[in-house]
Amino acid sequence: MSNSYAQPILRTADLSEALHVVKRLLDLADLEDLEIDFDGFVFSADVLTPLLELIPHSQWYAAGDTGGSSEKGDDPAAHFPVRFRAFAEEPEVVGPFLDVIGDSLATVRWDFMGWPEAPEVGLDVGGARGAFVTLGVNVRDLDLEEPSADYTVWVHVKYVEAERAPWLAAKVGLSVIGDLVMAPY
Repeated sequence: MSNSYAQPILRTADLSEALHVVKRLLDLADLEDLEIDFDGFVFSADVLTPLLELIPHSQWYAAGDTGGSSEKGDDPAAHFPVRFRAFAEEPEVVGPFLDVIGDSLATVRWDFMGWPEAPEVGLDVGGARGAFVTLGVNVRDLDLEEPSADYTVWVHVKYVEAERAPWLAAKVGLSVIGDLVMAPY
């Protein structure tokens, strides 16, 4: 498995605007096998407890040196901040997740079958390996290291199909606003 490459196309303080762009991108995609992945840094039980109730099979682990984790059965209250992760979720979980996440740093990643043909830039239909859209919440990067007070939308592509990112941005009336970077996991 190799990583995708992501390029930001929108930064906004308006969550509804960010979600509208995500929807427009998803309207272009082959949504067969659509799954949603969540990643975040959570700073309090006020956020983590409802997240664990919302996604009971999710995981958390201590972001610091304490070594605590859900896998060990530890109490997260002794280990904040914690890294929260959930994979292969249904799209209906996105809204409740965003309602609960508060000021935590998070990403929501839509994982699907592929991007459409982009004949204007010489690309055939793109496969699943580079087909993602990510919404950053309170963060400017995909590694959750640059806190912010806004939302960022990234399109993911294969490195050898880098031209697809600005093409996708143009398809939703935008342009790329940052560098193409290797995405985590």
